[in-house]
Amino acid sequence: MEDAYFMRQALNEARKALEQDEIPVGAVVVTGNRIIARAHNLTETLHDVTAHAEMQALTAAANTLDSKYLEECTLYVTLEPCVMCAGATYWTQIGRIVFGASDPKRGFQQTGSHILHPKTTVTGGVLEDECGEMLTDFFRGKR
Repeated sequence: MEDAYFMRQALNEARKALEQDEIPVGAVVVTGNRIIARAHNLTETLHDVTAHAEMQALTAAANTLDSKYLEECTLYVTLEPCVMCAGATYWTQIGRIVFGASDPKRGFQQTGSHILHPKTTVTGGVLEDECGEMLTDFFRGKR
């Protein structure tokens, strides 16, 4: 399957966050063309600033595989991971990160890719417009 398919699955998760008045970010973790974890932002619901979609997805994937390492996995996320989430992917040694919209204010790329595991590859801009529009509309509605 291709990146766009899995990013659409992450967008479905982002819609769940939107329905809960959470910042609409969704994530899925894939290995062998199979989704092993799905998650969305839960920071408001859980009153936990660390409950980003990526953190939830990484934890669920590690539990599914019964391993803290995710070298054979790809994280699909609708928004470029923040430094916290990128740091977590370092420790999981995730094989690949694919994100939709860039985050010029909080995204990990502002600090450089050294925060990722050296073997992790990154692809950005997958369904970027669709991912970005959902976030833009959400924040426009908050103003």
